[in-house]
Order: sequence, then structure tokens, then C-alpha cells
Amino acid sequence: MNIASVIVDVPAKQTDKPFDYRIPEGWLGTIVPGMRVVVPFGPRRVQGFVVALKDHSEFNKLREIHEPMDLVPVLNKELLELGNWLTDHTLSFKISAFQAMLPAALKAKYNKKVKLAQGVSIEELPEGIHHYFEGGQSIGWEDAVKGGLVPVLQKEAAAGNVEVLYEVRERLGKKQIKFVFPLLSQDELRLALEEISPRAARQKDLLEYFIEHPDPAEARKLVGDSGFSPSAIKGLVDKGLLGEKELEVYRDPYEDREFPKTEPLKLTFDQHTAIAPILSSIEENRHEVFLLYGVTGSGKTEIYLQSIQEVIEEGKEAIVLVPEISLTPQMVERFKGRFGAKVAVLHSGLSAGEKYDEWRKIQRREVKVAVGARSAIFAPFENLGIIIIDEEHETSYKQEEMPRYHARDVAIERGRKHKCPVILGSATPSLESFARAQKGVYSLLKLPDRMNNQPMPEVEIVDMREELRSGNRSMFSRKLFEKMEDRLEKKEQIVLFLNKRGHSSFVMCRDCGYVMGCPHCDISLTYHRRNEQMKCHYCGYESRVPLQCPECLSEHIRYFGTGTQKVEEELGKLLPHARVVRMDMDTTGRKGSHERLLKEFSEGRADILLGTQMIAKGLDFPNITLVGVLSADTMLHLPDFRSSEKTFQLLTQVSGRAGRHELLGEVVIQTYTPEHYSIELAGSQNYDLFYQREMMNRKVHKYPPFFYLAMVTVSHGELMKAVSVTEQITAFLRARVSEEAVVLGPVASPIPRINDRYRYQCLVKYKREPALGENLKQVLDRYQKEDGSGGLQVSVDLNPYLLM
Repeated sequence: MNIASVIVDVPAKQTDKPFDYRIPEGWLGTIVPGMRVVVPFGPRRVQGFVVALKDHSEFNKLREIHEPMDLVPVLNKELLELGNWLTDHTLSFKISAFQAMLPAALKAKYNKKVKLAQGVSIEELPEGIHHYFEGGQSIGWEDAVKGGLVPVLQKEAAAGNVEVLYEVRERLGKKQIKFVFPLLSQDELRLALEEISPRAARQKDLLEYFIEHPDPAEARKLVGDSGFSPSAIKGLVDKGLLGEKELEVYRDPYEDREFPKTEPLKLTFDQHTAIAPILSSIEENRHEVFLLYGVTGSGKTEIYLQSIQEVIEEGKEAIVLVPEISLTPQMVERFKGRFGAKVAVLHSGLSAGEKYDEWRKIQRREVKVAVGARSAIFAPFENLGIIIIDEEHETSYKQEEMPRYHARDVAIERGRKHKCPVILGSATPSLESFARAQKGVYSLLKLPDRMNNQPMPEVEIVDMREELRSGNRSMFSRKLFEKMEDRLEKKEQIVLFLNKRGHSSFVMCRDCGYVMGCPHCDISLTYHRRNEQMKCHYCGYESRVPLQCPECLSEHIRYFGTGTQKVEEELGKLLPHARVVRMDMDTTGRKGSHERLLKEFSEGRADILLGTQMIAKGLDFPNITLVGVLSADTMLHLPDFRSSEKTFQLLTQVSGRAGRHELLGEVVIQTYTPEHYSIELAGSQNYDLFYQREMMNRKVHKYPPFFYLAMVTVSHGELMKAVSVTEQITAFLRARVSEEAVVLGPVASPIPRINDRYRYQCLVKYKREPALGENLKQVLDRYQKEDGSGGLQVSVDLNPYLLM
């Protein structure tokens, strides 16, 4: 097999296929599918993925692979096949699918070295390569290639003696820490101890320490925690009694945290009933999709933990997906507490280096469980026993750029390959999943009651129109304010939830009604109080706040809408003694800040937790007895057919934060549309009735789960060009779909211009259109050729979650 088929890193229609390259003599047998290689492509060299090996090619003249980039494949056979599935499923390029599966550190610019694996001495290597590893213990990749050492090093890598380091130019090496260790045996150290002069008392202490603890110790901790002096260490190193060496340690984002070990809890009758079919599908190696529908606080996590325990005992691995950063601190604690060091955590709060290290733990089979956000679904496990998606209704499981996959679809595809169960858990399942469970496509498991039989919190809905009529102009209704004062007196905790960030939504002139908009996008600018700035949340444009209206020069400029900063100020005025923790995109931007703020709240150093979406899910604090939703309507009026569903889910999730333990909980929902069924039914936490009402609406308007959707978005710098291309595409699709399908458009996108590009779209609603994928591919193929810097951009999103 001397020819490799390579997918090159050039995302374009013409290059979206394997190219054949000859494998140079010296690398025959060492280059295998799943490895990355550098290949000549036109005048330049690019990275590519080897997808197959073969004996002959239909082309006579083949160029040679320039060099391999890996000693072991970064994508296993299953992930390579998954890449093909992803490409068909999302109409993306193969290279985008492969890149999506790797941590960021493997996509950047790289400096590469080969070094001795930990604990391996030079003597264990073949003689010819000893001198390369003397002193520095690593060899640059270029030197290895020039010296023709790759085949030898490959054999050594397979034996575990050497490994490749990717040093991304953003300084992504492996983390090295200096360790101190005894060079002599304990008996020899005891003899040496007697020879040290009594004046060197510190050296004596240190030597006694190493006689008792002969393992290597971290130099930093010897000096800091144990109180030995650096000069004592140096003195003993100079005497030849101790040695120093740099050892690789993983960057562990949780190294400062102790996770108290937890034991499995005794399951309730409902939990027993729910977990039984999951355990039997694990034992029988049977792929089945379970929808675990349990009210907030009903003990879904314990079912996850005990199912994973079963999987680990069978020698298999587990992937657990949780929505973005909101769930990590408490979730990590639960999983690390139960499974300790067997857990790798992947989420956006980690640095590129930490992510790379966690990914390597999985690849090297050092862990059994991966807990993470959306992209953790690609964890490179080879023997999966279960995949769990918590809060399965969350829209963050859908990726909005290429490849536009939904983690749930990928999970089900991997579950099928590994013959293992997939659990989708939620208190408010997405309509699509619940409908599938009703039809028997998924198996429905129910947890109808809270764990300790605590009642669901009492919910009151307050009509803010009545408050205005009675002269209350505050953002807190009288009812909510009274309850807040009451809780502060009782020393109980409060959560206030607001559905957006920033201080005010927009700035408007009271005299002429002018609203300050972004010059590059058709959207109003958002006011941020902290630095007195107006920001566009779409293209990043910023400007100062005007002192007078640019249109009529009036000075009556006012801020409209409510943001978290504004609520915090108002709380400061009305309840000056209350300690408030604010959590939104602005306060949790820095690494670790999320965890720090939650810790402050959980330790009782704050009375009120005020925040946006990120506080709605997964938080479990015993002392929260009041939840206030300040504006229930903000999502209802978005141009999105899922807006009622999202509102219902969010309100139910937020309400679920109250009264989860001994103390009873209350919820106050403030709204201007109290009669809307999604708000009414969230108040009574009645998912089943909501499901029926919403399904009727969806059926009438031909939306999922009754129809599938495909959205084509066209953008161009010139308005007429965007319109005419969308018209052509709409006509092309209309002529090629069946009577049953509906093609809507062309129509301007809800945000018609972003970054000086006009946006138009066409929406296809369909049930069974076997040729639609092929037709959409033709559309992309035709228009992507024109794609240039100021040119046309056409994108297709199958089953879109954002219609904006």
C-alpha cells in the first residue's frame, strides 16, 4: 500500500474529495488512515487527513507526501466514518467535519518535537538515535525528518518510548514542573545524614524528609507548603544526594479543588423503574434511545451516575453532554466526586492547553468518562457504553457554523455504531423528542415527582400592566418586592432572572423617536453602562453614547429596556443592605469567574443571585426559596416559531431552582402577557398540556415535528444581487420538490443586514423529499464558485435552530 488518499485543508467545492499521494519509501507502513500529513498542493504545502491507503491510482504522475504530522492517528476508524456521515448530513466539506472533531490546539500553527516518554531512559532506545535525546531529551520534527528518523521513531512511539509534542506557536507545549528526588537509596541517605554538619540543620531536615518520602516531590511545594528552603535543596543537589528534573504534568483546571468522594444513593421506586431498561440495554449491548422526562429536582443525575457506573464496570466508556458553561462547576463536582480521576472535562471555560490535555487523556485511554459541552460528542473513545445528553432541549447543542450538526443526531449515530444506549434527559423535552417518544421511536422514561417528595414551588404570575396602571414604575412588582424583603429578613436566598445582557436595550430620543442603530447592521445598538458605550452584538461595532439626538439635536436622550446592570443599580437603591452577585456575559468573561461567583453565593456570602440564561439551569442550592423572573416576555416576541417553546422551557427551568431541599420555594413571574399559554402553563409546570397546545399550532403552520425544515441564506454587499440570487434559488427548489413541500421566499432575514452585507432567505418545509439533499448540494456547488471577499455567500442549514 504505497498510495494515500488525502482530504486536504482547502475548504472549497473543487477540493472536497480525496487526492492521491505517493508515500515515500522511508514511511511505508508508518502512514495509516486517521493521521494528519503535510502535502504539496499547487504551489504551497497544506495539512491533510489520510482517509485510506491503496496499491494503485488512476493517475500516473503522483506527488509525494511531504511529511507526516502524527506518530499515531488523531482520528480513529469510527471517527473517520463519522466524518463522512457528518458531511452528508450537514452538507459541509469533509475537511470541516474532520477539523470539528479535534481540539483547537491541533488546528493551529505548530512547532513539533519528539521527546522521550515519561519514565523512559535513553538506554531503552536503539543506539543510532541516542545522541539526539542527550541533554535536551527532545528532537525537533524537522531534524527527525531530515535525519530520516521517522520510521525508527514510529516504532518507538508504538512501543510507548517516545511521543510527539505539538507546540502550537501560541506557546502550547506540555506543562513541565520541576521535581526533586533522592539519588541514593534510603540506607545510603541515612549514612549521608550523619556526615552532614550540625550547622546545616535545614539540609538535615530535608534529607530526613526524603528518607521518609522517597518519591519525587514538586520543588514548588517543598518550598511553599513544606517550608524547606531553596538553598537547602541546592546544597543537597550540589552534594550529589538529590537530583532535579522537569516532569510533564497535565494542565488540570481542577488541581486546586478537592472533590469529596460520593457514594451511589438509594434509588426511589420511580428511579428504579426508569433505570431498569437502561441497564438492560447496557448489558445486552443494544442501541436504544431513551427520553428521560423528569421534573426539575427528580434525580435524573443519579440515574446518569449509576448507569455510567455499570458501563465502567463492563470496561466501557461514557460521554456526558451538558449545555455550555452554565452546568460545569456543579456537574463536574458530581462526576468527579463519583468517578474521581476517571473523568475528563471539556468546556469553553478551559484554555486551549487544558482542552488539549483533557483530550489526550481520552485518546490515551487514561479516563473513562468525558463530560463536556457540544463538541465533547466527538471524544475519541473506542469502546463507548453509553452517551447521555442532559437538558436535551437546549439550543446550544446545535452548531451554527460549518459543519452545522446537532449533538443529539451525532450521539444517536455513534450510539448505533457502538451498539449502546443514548439517554436524552430533560424536565421540558423539545417537542421533536417528545413526539418521537410518543410514536415509540424513542423509549419514554418518566420521573413525575421530586426526589424527597418536595412539592413543586408555588408560582404566581404578576401582570405588569396592572402595576403600571396603579402607578408602580419600578422594575419590581409590589408582590415580588415584599417577598424579597421577607426573604432577606429570614436570611434565605433569592434568584432574580432577566432574559438579556447589557444595561439597556436601546437609546431613544424622547422628542423625535430616533433610535441609535448600527451603521453596518439593521439592528439597534445596545447600551453598556460600565464603559458608557453603545455596542452592536452582531458585528462588534462600538461608539460613544450621544449627548444629543443626531436627528433633531434634542437632549432628551433616554435608555429603554432593562439589563442586568440596571437591575443591580436599582437593587442598590431599594435594598442597600442586600449583597448581590451578578452573573452575565460581562461578569463571567474571565476564566474561573463563573465558578468564583457561584462559590460566593453557595457559601452564603450573597443574598441575591441576579443573572441571565446561565443561571437558569442545573443550579442546586438548598437555601434558595424565592425565584423572581423580571421579564418573561422578551423571547415571546422573537420571529421564531420556537419562541413559545423556549419561553416555557426557560420559565420551567428557572422555577425549578426554588425549594429543592427542606425549605419551600416560591416563584414570581412578571409579564406583560399573562394570558399567553406558555406563561400560564409554565406557572403550573404543566408540560403535557403545553405539549398538546403547541403541537396543534405546529401542525396548523406546518412546522417541526410535523415537517422538516431547510433554510438557505444568501448574503451579498449589494441588495439587488442578494434578492435576485435568492429568487433563482427559490424557483430552482420550487420546481424540484413535491406538492406536499412548501417553499417560502425569497424574504429578507429578520436581521436584514449584518456587517454591510444584505441577507435574504428561503425556507423549505417538507416531509419526505429524498432528492432535496442533492438539490441543495447543487445550489451550493453552483454559487460557491462565485464566493469571493466581497462576493456572494450561500449557506444551507438543515433543521435550523436560529431563524434570525
